[in-house]
Amino acid sequence: MRGLVVYDSYFGNTKAVAEAIVEQLEAEGHEPELRSVREHHREPPQGDIMFLGSPVRMGSVTGRVKRYVKKLDEGLWRDKPIVVFTTILALPENATDEQKANQDKYDIGAGRKFRDLAKSRGLNAVETHLWVEVKGMKGPLVETGIEMTKQFTHDMLLALKD
Repeated sequence: MRGLVVYDSYFGNTKAVAEAIVEQLEAEGHEPELRSVREHHREPPQGDIMFLGSPVRMGSVTGRVKRYVKKLDEGLWRDKPIVVFTTILALPENATDEQKANQDKYDIGAGRKFRDLAKSRGLNAVETHLWVEVKGMKGPLVETGIEMTKQFTHDMLLALKD
């Protein structure tokens, strides 16, 4: 299977998650391709599955990723799974209930809105999405971020086989 991993990244954290997805795809015998939405590609995005990621900034995914989704060829991607992933700011250990509720509403919720944007375009965005926490405004990822990403990718590939 050919897996396309597309991302936007400001400080390299979302790119690190994208690279971990690529590593897991390779480890499971698939052919991954890594693309940044900031680069121009002559060939349109093609594959059997797409992982599409963005950092969450101010409660939303980046404008570049939103534009990328809006430009995807519906005919080509309508029946192929698109898996959304985001990187979000980790809450402090002593986070208040209000901070936790806001994280779910804005940061984690941004991933759901991202998925729903793809669905509204007639694309096959899967329900489950991945979010990986980042320490501080610029990172790095939390210690478990890469392993969690690889496990998520493995589980997603298994689920999509069924």
